[in-house]
Amino acid sequence: MHATVNRIQPVNFLAGEEARRYLDTLTKPAGSLGALEALAIQLSAMTGELRPNVAAPAVIVFAADHGVAAEGVSAFSQAVTAQMVANFVHGGAAINVFARQIGARVEIVDVGVASHLTEPSVVNAKVRHGTGNMLVEDAMQAYEALAAIDAGIAAVERAQNAGTHCLIVGEMGIANTTASSAMLAALTGESVADLVGAGTGINSVQQAHKITVIERAIAARRADPKAPFDVLAKLGGLEIAAMTGAYLAAAAQRLPAIVDGFIATVAALTACRLCPAVRGYLIFGHRSQEPGHDIALAALAAKPLLDMNMRLGEGSGAALAYPLLQAATAMMREMATFDAAGVSDKAKP
Repeated sequence: MHATVNRIQPVNFLAGEEARRYLDTLTKPAGSLGALEALAIQLSAMTGELRPNVAAPAVIVFAADHGVAAEGVSAFSQAVTAQMVANFVHGGAAINVFARQIGARVEIVDVGVASHLTEPSVVNAKVRHGTGNMLVEDAMQAYEALAAIDAGIAAVERAQNAGTHCLIVGEMGIANTTASSAMLAALTGESVADLVGAGTGINSVQQAHKITVIERAIAARRADPKAPFDVLAKLGGLEIAAMTGAYLAAAAQRLPAIVDGFIATVAALTACRLCPAVRGYLIFGHRSQEPGHDIALAALAAKPLLDMNMRLGEGSGAALAYPLLQAATAMMREMATFDAAGVSDKAKP
């Protein structure tokens, strides 16, 4: 992790300003394409290129289980994590459908599924068979959290070697909204009750129980809110750690990363707390229905591209946002300038 963090540089603001000036030479009123222009500028600053390329997107889904699932905080049993991994492998999940639509390479990485997976196409980066139950012990030891972060870094390096120019990170892990909520409460000081939503579809009684479990876990673990790695290890998940590593690696390699929903944004917040320069390489795909997502977005001063009342995870919202990046880069490559088109750019007095 440390070598990756040391390679992260701030985005290229000069390239962003060059893109801003170029946009004003295109055949349109200045600023008339609104947020799409801001996105193009952001992509130029990330990549250092006037006409950036986001083709060949990569979707990486990290899967892991959570010991806190034993406390009944999810509407689904822990066995669903492995079952959904099999669904990913066979192409039947939402993220598979959306990835096919955008022509994305998909990789599934097991960093901590509790059961033994037999699907040969799943990358085996298992650190342990699920986290500890954070209500009674730390979710991970420090070396395990580091190993999961490194698994995320390695996955991004594989994606880049395969030719990707844009990263979408997803997750699968029953009870990971519990871990994410605990982390976010610890990192921000916000009330747990203000963060917790329906998750996988729990009712109001289950939601109240989930809040109590998280509050007790935070009190028991005593994670240092000023030490994001401590929060991650004590309250987080193996897939959340891997996602954190993926965002660090994306920034180190100047790859635009589209952040998905609540869990992904908590991982992104963790990465930014570890290295603030990561923030410049993140594009926020959508606003989740999970109430904690607004708090996580606010902590990152982030405005998502889409708001579609989703709360699935898997990277699904980020994949739906990807065509907007395609449009922004196509605008920079293909739209005519006033001079080239022979169009007057301003009314003459």
